[in-house]
Amino acid sequence: MIDLYFWPTPNGWKASIALEEMELPYTTHLINIGKGDQFDPEFLKISPNNRMPAIVDPDGPDGSPITVFESGAILMYLARKTGRFYGATERDRVAVEEWLMWQMGGVGPMAGQAHHFLKYAPNLEPPQDLPYAKDRYRAEVARLYGVLDRRLAENEYVAGDFYSIADMSIWGWASLWEGQQQVLDDKPHFARWLEAVSARPGVQAGRALYAELRGDHSSKQAQSVLFKR
Repeated sequence: MIDLYFWPTPNGWKASIALEEMELPYTTHLINIGKGDQFDPEFLKISPNNRMPAIVDPDGPDGSPITVFESGAILMYLARKTGRFYGATERDRVAVEEWLMWQMGGVGPMAGQAHHFLKYAPNLEPPQDLPYAKDRYRAEVARLYGVLDRRLAENEYVAGDFYSIADMSIWGWASLWEGQQQVLDDKPHFARWLEAVSARPGVQAGRALYAELRGDHSSKQAQSVLFKR
């Protein structure tokens, strides 16, 4: 059993979806980020950057246990471990890593900022309704989804004609496009891909993991923990 340290967020879904897609048995340990579980000293031994998800694999390299933090690193580790969803050739793997890094450096951070300034910041005390920040991150997410749409005009999946950990990494954030105030009418290939990935049983199972605990972080306690207010 792999130990999964998790909360139902787009980054958390990357790990839960990968574990489901790769049919790896796992035990879930909830890290309630709204209550500050990510700062627990025991969790910090696993994830020193106080972020989830993280995993502990008792059957790591050479049969010894290993801890892995950072969602992209987890995806790469699990794909190598199972030999699945990483492509069949070195060219495939380069493409997977390109788009995985694109998500980690672009879509995740920019969509996260869009969520913050569009949804959370206006409801802080005092309110932080900042038109410049809202416009900036909304526009950057739109640009990135345009890049994705053009890529998917030529490929069934982001790395090529095969489903990979790159798709898993992007899907969680992309599935929340409405909260990022985006439109899909001008992105037909993105919309097609989103529907196809959403229909996968592994994606559905990973997304459903403790879905009932997914909140809006609107309480004063959660804002204090997450936004240092």
